[in-house]
Amino acid sequence: MEVITNERPKVGVLGGGSWATAIVKMLSNNLDEVHWWMRSESAVAHLKQFGHNQKYITSIAFNMEQVKVTTDMQAVVDASDYLVIAIPSAFLDKTMKDLQPQGMEDKVIFSAIKGIITEYDSIPARYIHKEFRTPYDHIGIIAGPCHAEEVASEKLSYLTLACPDLDIAATMADTLQCRYIKTSISEDVFGTEISAVLKNVYALAAGICHGLGYGDNFQSVLIANAIQEIKRFVDAVHEVHRDVKSSAYLGDLLVTAYSPYSRNRTFGTMIGKGYSVKGTMMEMNMVAEGYYAARGIHVMNKTFQVDIPIAEAVYRILYERVAPAIEMRLLADRLS
Repeated sequence: MEVITNERPKVGVLGGGSWATAIVKMLSNNLDEVHWWMRSESAVAHLKQFGHNQKYITSIAFNMEQVKVTTDMQAVVDASDYLVIAIPSAFLDKTMKDLQPQGMEDKVIFSAIKGIITEYDSIPARYIHKEFRTPYDHIGIIAGPCHAEEVASEKLSYLTLACPDLDIAATMADTLQCRYIKTSISEDVFGTEISAVLKNVYALAAGICHGLGYGDNFQSVLIANAIQEIKRFVDAVHEVHRDVKSSAYLGDLLVTAYSPYSRNRTFGTMIGKGYSVKGTMMEMNMVAEGYYAARGIHVMNKTFQVDIPIAEAVYRILYERVAPAIEMRLLADRLS
């Protein structure tokens, strides 16, 4: 469903990585000003001088009269009605504890994090609600399927904006949509967010299998079983009517599991080829959210006791150091 509204809010983006950079590009198509917080002083200085992020998606050129970039997070919070948080989940809590921004409870906050908050094994929506006292009806999720690299090259992409208040979801959808971005809205914040966390774990599994030499036939069975695991888990956590075959669930899973841009698939491929977790992290020099998500989902599932053998296999490979070849051979007997 395409959304058209007339009012557009003042928007700030928190984060300096590839997804934050892509979101600022999307917002720049529709807003006279976009407020942008980055931690790195050198990155901010480079942006102000040259108009592009020196480390991530360097091909995107920004109009620096339009994009107001700063290392002062409070200034971005104060200048914005809506905030988009695109800080990697592994660093979010420490960043917020260090900077302690004020007034977050009065903002509409959209999470573009797609990971588990490791300190609490919590999804971002719950963390935002508890940490900032933001009401749930003012918390939204930006879901794919959408890769930052394809946004940079303006390839047609799709986003789902989920929020309990559909008017807020529609406003954010309208603010992001443009010639190469189509948007839809949903009320299913918890389902889309948990699905976004789980799909990174399954992309790791797909990468591990690829690294081990499994072919397309097995990969298709793996992902067919993965979407069933997603449905079982999100239904157990938050049982509402949802169609997991839609793009926010299945589409996001497919692009993350198969795309060469997927850092989670790349991470898994290296693990399958015999790299250690530490070695893979050093080689990639980027955050693969699925690594932290595998542990977070494992901990959450102690409460819900859902049958998710693929996710548990990834957890054992990454955290219990079970050999990938052995774990995937055992998993193959459980798939159908």
